[in-house]
Amino acid sequence: MKYADYIEQIEIDSLWSGKKHIIWDLDRRVNILSGINGVGKSTIINKVVKSVCMNGDVQNHLLKGVHVKTHPADATHIRFDVIRSFDRPILNAETVNKMDINLATELDWQLFKLQRKYLDYQVNMGNKIISVLQSGTTDSAEQAQLISAPKKKFQDMIDDLFKDTGKAIVRTENEIRFSQIGETLVPYQLSSGEKQMLAILLTVLVEDMQPYVLFMDEPEVSLHIDWQQRLIDMILDLNPNVQIILTTHSPAVIMNGWMDHVTEVSDITS
Repeated sequence: MKYADYIEQIEIDSLWSGKKHIIWDLDRRVNILSGINGVGKSTIINKVVKSVCMNGDVQNHLLKGVHVKTHPADATHIRFDVIRSFDRPILNAETVNKMDINLATELDWQLFKLQRKYLDYQVNMGNKIISVLQSGTTDSAEQAQLISAPKKKFQDMIDDLFKDTGKAIVRTENEIRFSQIGETLVPYQLSSGEKQMLAILLTVLVEDMQPYVLFMDEPEVSLHIDWQQRLIDMILDLNPNVQIILTTHSPAVIMNGWMDHVTEVSDITS
C-alpha cells in the first residue's frame, strides 16, 4: 500500500439521485464545509467516507460516483478517522454487556476502542524510547524526550480543558483515568462535551504524527464555545500532518483565523 499525504480534490457525480454535481478542491490542512440545514454537508462527508471503505482504499471505490484525488497522485490508500457529534444510545448493547463494561452510548463505545489504540500507542512509543536509549548516542536522552512529547502535550491539553471541573488525567495509569477531588473516574463518566473532546484529541494522538485525514461532522455540537474556538488549533498542534475536513454550523469554530478556509456547499455545486 502507498499512503497519501492528503486529499487534493473530492468529486461526487450525484449528491442525490442525479442531482448536484460536487467538485471540491481541498487545502492541505483545514477544510470547513458550511451551509444551511439539508443542503448536503453531512451527505458529502458520508459519501466520501463510505467510498474509501474501512481500509482507506482510494482506487477501488465501493461507492460509485465518488472520485478522490490524492497527493501523491499514485497513492492507493489514505489513513483516515471519522468523528461524529451525536452521542446516541449504543446500538450493540447486547454485545457490550457480554464484555462486562458499562457503556451506554456510541461515544462510550468509541472511547473504549480508542483506549485499546492508546495502549498500543504507548507500547510502540516505549519500544522507540528503549531503542533510542540503547543506541548510546550522545543525544539519546533528548531524542527519548521528543518521542514522549506528544503524549505529554495531549495530557496537558486535556488537563487544561477540564481544569474548571477539577479533573486531571492520572499519569501513572496505562489506560486513561481521571482524578477529581480524591475520586477516580473512567472516561464513560464524563459529560458529553468532555467525552467528545477527549475522543477527538485521543484520535489525533494515536495516529502517531502520521499524515492522515480527519473527517468531522459537526464536532462542535456538545462543546463549550471556548473549546469550539480552540478545536482546530489544538488538533494541528497535536499533529501538524493531519488534514482536517469538517462540517459546522458554529461561527466559533472558525474564529481563530480559519475564515478563509470555509467553503459553502453552493460554491462547489453545479
